[in-house]
Amino acid sequence: MKVSGFTFIRNAVKNNYSIVEAIQSILPICDELVVAVGDSEDETLRLIQGINSTKIRIIETVWDTSIREGGRTFAIETDKAYAAISPDTDWAFYIQGDECIHENYLPAIKKAMEENLNNSEVEGLLFKYLHFYGSYDYTASSRRWYRNEIRTLRFKPGVHAYRDAQGFRKNGCKIKVKPIDAYVYHYGWVKPPLGLGNKVRNFNKFYTEDAWIEENLPENMEFDYGNADRLLNFKGTHPQVMQKRIAAVNWKFTIDPTLYKYRMSLRRKMLQKIEDLTGWRIGEYRNFRII
Repeated sequence: MKVSGFTFIRNAVKNNYSIVEAIQSILPICDELVVAVGDSEDETLRLIQGINSTKIRIIETVWDTSIREGGRTFAIETDKAYAAISPDTDWAFYIQGDECIHENYLPAIKKAMEENLNNSEVEGLLFKYLHFYGSYDYTASSRRWYRNEIRTLRFKPGVHAYRDAQGFRKNGCKIKVKPIDAYVYHYGWVKPPLGLGNKVRNFNKFYTEDAWIEENLPENMEFDYGNADRLLNFKGTHPQVMQKRIAAVNWKFTIDPTLYKYRMSLRRKMLQKIEDLTGWRIGEYRNFRII
């Protein structure tokens, strides 16, 4: 069984992405790992080149920053990395630059790939998500945050990133997946208020026009943490590859964010209560087919 990791990145240093940790988190169960490094304004290429592993294969790409259609640039760059995977690959393992896999889940992920290797009905493996928010001590948990996504795919022609590369499809159709008991740790929202404000501003440049950004997202804007709807205190452990970054962070919430008054509408509060009691998320968007 051959497993190929793949990812894309641009301006990782400038935007403080934990791409090195993301790559290192899946590297132990990958036979190769393709990194599409975009034309950056910083030392991103050198950063990736500095990872000490012969498994890593870098392809250099040029981003079309004029595309403002729902983050499609991210899907285009993801597809470039996928297309560079070795043709004898069985499973493709996707990771984004602000995600990480805890080492405790690697054996279960590898086992699921082995058990489903010859079952062509299973086209992908569905992961659970933990969305860390503001601090490494809290996760965002509400209907506003997706609970699952595909991160391991059977390597076949026709597979492509969907919309802004949060998920995938095959020849335009939803991919048939098997849920596994493994989490993706999503760290994209772990920043102090000014840092998150700049992140939102930079991120929206791939979704909307500059005039809207200038009007609605001014420079040096301070982020409103109440947008999470609900934060939960995280009691678990973080991946080993993240420990150095976490130890170096100088940002902590000055108050308990679980005490924030969340601005859920009455409808959202009712739907959230139903989910909390039953596990059923009414109207949940699913870009996959569970088998």
